[in-house]
Amino acid sequence: MPMRGGGPVPILMYHEVSPSPHPAFRRYTVTVRNFTRQMRWLAAFGYHAIDMDTLLRARQGQTSLPKRPVVITFDDGFQGCAEHAVPVLRAHRLTAVFYLVAGVMGATSRWLGPELGMELPVMSWDTARALAAGGFSCGAHSMTHPRLAGLDSARLGTELGDARRRLEDELGRPVLHLAYPYGSFDPTVRAAAADAGYLTACSTRPGRSGTDDDLLGLHRVTVYGHDSLLDFASRLQSGVSLRQRLGQVLGGRVAPTELAGS
Repeated sequence: MPMRGGGPVPILMYHEVSPSPHPAFRRYTVTVRNFTRQMRWLAAFGYHAIDMDTLLRARQGQTSLPKRPVVITFDDGFQGCAEHAVPVLRAHRLTAVFYLVAGVMGATSRWLGPELGMELPVMSWDTARALAAGGFSCGAHSMTHPRLAGLDSARLGTELGDARRRLEDELGRPVLHLAYPYGSFDPTVRAAAADAGYLTACSTRPGRSGTDDDLLGLHRVTVYGHDSLLDFASRLQSGVSLRQRLGQVLGGRVAPTELAGS
């Protein structure tokens, strides 16, 4: 039964999907096998993947959400996601949102070099256009993937405003949704995002997105490379892994009956 406005919605955050995770990026890489199992789980248990436009309209009271809504997001625009995640999504009739770093399309993830000593291929504009034409959504993830908090107003304008304009020019459609690189934002960054014309912005604040969530600071549920299928199911229902939920029970933060009945 559709839900007007909806309850808490898991906004899943992925980074890379690959059959062979790079050792330095294994924490944020889900194998193709595990990703397939996760998408099969969503389909089997009646989850309906929605895009950010639909979530926004529901939060504004303009539409109802389906039963068991989920938003599937990918940060960084890695080529591996286009090659390996998209076929799995299509096979299970699920949509997703790809947050793209506009200044490195067709190149590599330069921001990872100084921190991890490695870089991954980033999808090309042609690939992004094909995704958008094929029913997927593309949002902004800045121009160069810096930590936005602490940047001056001119740099924020470049990273947020220029990224939106470049994406709209290349994709030929409005870009109204943002994901903050590294989840880095503060009141100044939030205001700059609004000034740049974004209507939603995803953070990395952990948890499901409730009806009172800040549209320019949405909570997300990170899916890690080491998550088991039970962890994935737990994150969908509560925003945290199975081990975290058990820890909450043992610490008295969640009643055992709540854990068993969720």
